[in-house]
Amino acid sequence: MVATPIGNLADITLRALHLLQLADTVACEDKRHTQAMLRAYGIDKSAAQLLALHQHNEAEAAQQLVLRLQQGQRVAYVSDAGTPGVSDPGARLVAAVQAAGLRAVPLPGASSLTAALSVAGAVAQGSGQGGFVFVGFLPVKNAERAGVIAQQLAREPRCVLLLEAPHRIGGLARALAVLGARPVTLARELTKQFEEVATLPAQALAAWLAGARERERGEFVLLLHPMPVARDDGESLRVLRLLLQDLPLKTAVRLAAQITGAARNVLYEMALACQRDGEPAC
Repeated sequence: MVATPIGNLADITLRALHLLQLADTVACEDKRHTQAMLRAYGIDKSAAQLLALHQHNEAEAAQQLVLRLQQGQRVAYVSDAGTPGVSDPGARLVAAVQAAGLRAVPLPGASSLTAALSVAGAVAQGSGQGGFVFVGFLPVKNAERAGVIAQQLAREPRCVLLLEAPHRIGGLARALAVLGARPVTLARELTKQFEEVATLPAQALAAWLAGARERERGEFVLLLHPMPVARDDGESLRVLRLLLQDLPLKTAVRLAAQITGAARNVLYEMALACQRDGEPAC
């Protein structure tokens, strides 16, 4: 499983070049795209040495590759860009190879996800909201996408990674506005000439995109920053518990936020945890 550049052709590893040169078969999403990439590195493969494996034929093509491996061939798999098997074809191929008792070897390299994470400043080491969640592409239909955002992403305290295509980025930006002031880092055209990384409140994302036509071009990685952690001596939780004794959850959260200055989304998570723990005040 060979990672290839996500834009800038200089982002190839020496190991990847060596392996691609030695490979008897290079399986790939798009043979024309891969052939052009290989020739840019001075690697010449015949048409017979390239085998298409994409989301529409992965199961069938995987079996062909298993046969080639069993015949002793050296097989490399590349997606169109980045690391295979991460929002790209490759997972079914690896499963088929392993089911046949063969070994899948990772060859690391470029990834839009880790590239965006490295410049977003969204995952603080040792913080209470450490780590991140990879979600990838949200549902295309507006109602389904809105449901995922409201029911899952809005309640996820950790950093969340999303992917989006240019023709849907405007709709996603409008849908994310319900997250209010939660910071979002948008990275587009990573490693390419017009690379751009911007961090702004979720509610301002749609207007920012609309501010310049070129901002809606390219492939996108979006990172929802972690929810702010309440930092006090327990006063906000004490106030919240008192209010929950006599008021509905949403009303108690709103008033507790006004009284203590704590973030409303953090207090909401506290209230839900209180209910899950079965505390009498809830």
